[in-house]
Amino acid sequence: MTPAFRFRPWARATVLGLGLLAAGCGHTSATKMGAAAPTDERSRARAYLEENQPQKALGILADLHARSPEDLDVARTLTEAHVKAGRADAWIQELQGRIATGERAVDQYMLGLALFSRARDAGAPAVAAFERAIALAPDTAEYHYRLGVARLESEQYPAAVEPLRRAALLAPERTAWRLPLAKALHRTGDSPGAVEALGVVVRGRPSPADVATARALMEQISDPFGGIPKAAEAKLEEGLRYLNDLDAPQHAILAFEEVLHDYPDLAVLHSLLGLAYQRLDDAGRAVDEFKQAIERAPRDGKNHLYLGELYAARQRPDAARGSFEKAVALHPLLDAAWFRLGDLHLERRDLPAAREAFTVAVSLTPDSLPARGKLALVYQLEADYPAAERELRYVVEKDPENVEFTLRLGLLFTEQTLKSTRPQARKAAAEEAERWLSKVLEAQPENAMASRALQSLKGQ
Repeated sequence: MTPAFRFRPWARATVLGLGLLAAGCGHTSATKMGAAAPTDERSRARAYLEENQPQKALGILADLHARSPEDLDVARTLTEAHVKAGRADAWIQELQGRIATGERAVDQYMLGLALFSRARDAGAPAVAAFERAIALAPDTAEYHYRLGVARLESEQYPAAVEPLRRAALLAPERTAWRLPLAKALHRTGDSPGAVEALGVVVRGRPSPADVATARALMEQISDPFGGIPKAAEAKLEEGLRYLNDLDAPQHAILAFEEVLHDYPDLAVLHSLLGLAYQRLDDAGRAVDEFKQAIERAPRDGKNHLYLGELYAARQRPDAARGSFEKAVALHPLLDAAWFRLGDLHLERRDLPAAREAFTVAVSLTPDSLPARGKLALVYQLEADYPAAERELRYVVEKDPENVEFTLRLGLLFTEQTLKSTRPQARKAAAEEAERWLSKVLEAQPENAMASRALQSLKGQ
C-alpha cells in the first residue's frame, strides 16, 4: 500500500532534549511496579532514583564510588543523586575541594555534570570542567561525549562536532551517541553526515526514546514541504485531501498540476503526482513522476521508497532492492523501506542481510506484527531458536489471543523437538510445543497444521 503523504507546513519537528545527566547513559530500566526488587547495590540505587528517593540512593552510591572511584557510571549516578536531592551546590563545593587538593579526571567529570545542572553554569563553567577532564584522560570516550553534549546544549554547534566525533571513534559500540553528533552535524550544514550518523543509530537497536529523537531530527533534515510557497499551500492541501482522505486521485492530479504549472521545479509535487498515478494503476506515468522528483531532490529517500514500491508491485525485485537500499541510505528512519528490503533479502536467502533489515524495522516499529514475524522467521531459518522464541513471545504476551503467533510458537518448539539430539532438551521442547499447539486447537479445533504438528510429536 502506498504510504500516505501528509502536509504539515506549520508543524516543524523539533529534536527532543538531550539532557546531559541522562543522555546516552546506557542504563537499563530498574524495577517496575510489581517486578522483583533489585538485589545488587547499583540497581537498588537506580531504583531509588527512579522512585524519586535520591537520599536513599546517596549512601549506596557514595560507598560504591569510594570502592570504585574510576567507575564513570557510578560517578554519573552519584552526581545525579546529589542533584535530585537538592545538593548540587554542596556537591560542587565538595568536588572543587577535592580538585584543589589532588586533581583527578573523574572529579572534573562529576563537576562538569553538576555545573551543567545549574542554568548559570551550564555553559562555559561546565565546558571548562569537561575540557579539563579530557586533558587529564584524553582517551576516555565518556569525557569527549559529555563535552560535546554540553557544547551542543549551549548551541555551540561547530565546537560540539569534534568531541562528539572523537567519542564515537573511541566507543563505536555506543551507537546512541551518534544522535547528538547527528544534531550537531545538521546544525553545521552537514546533512549527509547527520544522515549517516542516524543510519548507525538505527542499526544499533535503539531505544524507543532514541527512535523518537532520531525521527524528529530526520524530519528536520528531510522536509519535502520545506520549500512550498505560501501561495501554493491552499491548492496543495486540496490535492492532498483528494488523494488521502477522499480517494479521488483524478481530482488530486488536477490540483497538483495546477500548482506545478506555476512551480515546475517543486520535487514534492512530482512525488504526489506519482502517488496519484500509482493509485490509478498508471505505472508508466508514476515512474516518470518519481524519477523527476528524484532528479529535483536527489537526497530525499522517500522518493526512492515510492519508486521501490512500484518496482516491487511490478515484479522487478532487483530494481526494487536498489531503490529501497537508496531509500534507507538517504532516510534511515523509513521502516517501510527496511521491511521491504528484508523481504527481498529473504527471498534471495540472504539471511544476514534480511536479519539486519528486519531488526531495524522492529526497532523502528516495535509493535509491528509483520516485522516481528519476519524477524522470527529469519532467526528460525538460522536455527537461532532462543531469538525466534523471543520475538514470537513478545507478540503472544501482548496479545494472548493471537492464534497465528501462538501456532508459530508451537511449530518452533516442534522443530526444536525434532532436531534436538539431547533427550532432556528434546523433552522440554516437546512439552512447550504441546502446550502452545493445544492452545491453538482450543481456539481453532479444526486447525490442520496444529493437529499435524501434535501428531508428529506423539510419533517421537
